[in-house]
Amino acid sequence: MIHVAIYNEYIHERESECVAAVYPQGIHAVIADFLRSDEIDVKCFTLDTVNEITDEELKTTDVMIWWGHKRHDAVPDEVAARVRNAVQNGMGIIFLHSAHHSKPFKFLMGTCCHLTWREDGDMERVWTVRPAHPIAQGIGRYFELPHDETYGEPFGIPEPDEVVFIGWYEGGEVFRSGCTFHRDYGKIFYFQPGHETFPIYYDKNVQTVIRNAVYWAKPAFRLPDLTCPHVKKPGEE
Repeated sequence: MIHVAIYNEYIHERESECVAAVYPQGIHAVIADFLRSDEIDVKCFTLDTVNEITDEELKTTDVMIWWGHKRHDAVPDEVAARVRNAVQNGMGIIFLHSAHHSKPFKFLMGTCCHLTWREDGDMERVWTVRPAHPIAQGIGRYFELPHDETYGEPFGIPEPDEVVFIGWYEGGEVFRSGCTFHRDYGKIFYFQPGHETFPIYYDKNVQTVIRNAVYWAKPAFRLPDLTCPHVKKPGEE
């Protein structure tokens, strides 16, 4: 069983009628519905319950999924630090769409994470550039999203370990839409599609990518809760 924790601010859905019409129970509920199975257990957190993301909770979480946009600032630094530490100790994490500006992502990247954007509802064509990657399994040469928020380069992140997907938009922009990173023992996947006013997370290709990413990011090893321990020489009692 893979234990997944989803964080979603759950603000847009309660403040905007057009967002609520797309995600009446919240973005987190849609993601939880398509992930939950005999092999994947899911629990959800929102900004209202973000302080429940404790060290104890993270120790039993294999993969976290993070969606944020409007209130990145309201996530306490200590919660973001807990998430960063859990990733460094082996927990996997998937950052979706505007979570590029979330505190945990910035803590893990160590850079500004800025990008260019415009909200015109352009069609996005997501190209698969590493078709042999586990996250790309079941995805064709490309898939299209009829409408999405446009993100563009430059994207202020460290050089990714792998670029799995590149997005192209009607306006001509391109963007590294699916990137992987490793931090100590943990795996990180950033996936760009997912603006709150469009039904991106109902798209079967998007669901396949996120599900694949959960399996890819699950821990192969979890570091014990130790910090530079002093050890004896081999053979010493």
